[in-house]
Amino acid sequence: MAMLNLSSDELLTTTKSVRKRLDLTRPVPLELVKECLKVALQAPTGSNRQTWHFVVITDHDKRKVIGDFYRRAVHTYLASEGSCGTLFQEDAERHRTQQRVADSVAYLGEHMAEVPVHVIPCLDATAAPEYNDAGRWGSIIQASWSYSLAARARGLGTAWTTLHLMYEREIADLLGLPDGLIQAALLPTAYTIGTDFKPAPRQPLESVLHLNSWTAG
Repeated sequence: MAMLNLSSDELLTTTKSVRKRLDLTRPVPLELVKECLKVALQAPTGSNRQTWHFVVITDHDKRKVIGDFYRRAVHTYLASEGSCGTLFQEDAERHRTQQRVADSVAYLGEHMAEVPVHVIPCLDATAAPEYNDAGRWGSIIQASWSYSLAARARGLGTAWTTLHLMYEREIADLLGLPDGLIQAALLPTAYTIGTDFKPAPRQPLESVLHLNSWTAG
């Protein structure tokens, strides 16, 4: 497939969690997913151990089971205190954004099973004796994000989701994952409906920048 005509900055600022604009009717060639994963394998990895694994699920029945677990997890999450739709109520504009996010999360919860490809990046914890959590997770999260960037460049959309981990053991059993293999995320993957994504609203850089120390002086 032809690559989208995006600059590096456009790719980095318009790769986002796509939920309502995933095309649930269009099959995704497995070779295209593999192409994105080959890009992901160039990501940094602690001590060059390459302790990552990527479980790709295209089987309809397994996607349905995962989708059922995901829907249940979404319902639990959205009903919980501190879910995305409840945040920043003191800021009307920001709260409206959060409510839109919650609405899209609910949509994906109802339709996860219909997404043609599920990608679950995993970390082999038995082969990743990192000295801190940052080092350990840095060997899978960066690769997973590279996968999402490669997918966006090829007209595919993904969403970074972890709610399925409420049922991590059940999904591990479903997929026959060995002990010691930790699931990092669930990346639903599909062609997008349109490719005209824009940067997401973010807080000003000044609100998160700390130069030389936490409090500039």
